[in-house]
Amino acid sequence: MKKIGIIGAGRFGSSLAESFSEAGAEVVLMDRNGSLVQSVSGIVTRAVQGDATNARALEEAGIGECDVAIVAIGSNIEASTLATANCKDLGVNEVIAKATSELHGRILKKIGADQIVYPDRESAHRLARSIIDHGAFDLLELSGGCSIAEIDVPGSCVDKTLAEVDLRKKTGVTVLCIRRPSDNRSKTRELLIPSPDEKILAEDRLVVFGTTKQIDDLTSEN
Repeated sequence: MKKIGIIGAGRFGSSLAESFSEAGAEVVLMDRNGSLVQSVSGIVTRAVQGDATNARALEEAGIGECDVAIVAIGSNIEASTLATANCKDLGVNEVIAKATSELHGRILKKIGADQIVYPDRESAHRLARSIIDHGAFDLLELSGGCSIAEIDVPGSCVDKTLAEVDLRKKTGVTVLCIRRPSDNRSKTRELLIPSPDEKILAEDRLVVFGTTKQIDDLTSEN
């Protein structure tokens, strides 16, 4: 399981921390606001009060030892920029930074952020799930707690037909499409609304519909 560093314990950062912790990840969270640090201390591996614009403080908090660092600082662009640069200087393999505007995002990208996220466009829960990677390749969250996702084939479904696995009855998840590699590796053949007799192969990808929890439960088999 990956070790995740989160800088900023506001609404976005704390939501990330909760999602990662629920997935079983080791989470180190840092914020200079002691009250916010205290509020999340019970759900993360380590909560540290400190200033992320100070490289030494970040290093002492253990952020440099993380596989992924997420700079979830809000509207303070200067602090966001310095924290991102410090994480890269510490050698963090992947640094993901929250941006509040396109301009902010371009600045963060120029100083080394590997990925930029815009919280008004994608939820913290979705970001966490993509990093933990239970097998979900992409996920579109719909209203009412439902999602459409592309996932790896669960081990229990390999070499069985859709009728045999009957995912809708057993898990509540509906298979909308099977994506299967063609002989030409650069292309993918899609089987839209496959028949119940279609056999699922190990190298397939399934496009499924269900609630976020149903999809999470299914992908956790991998």
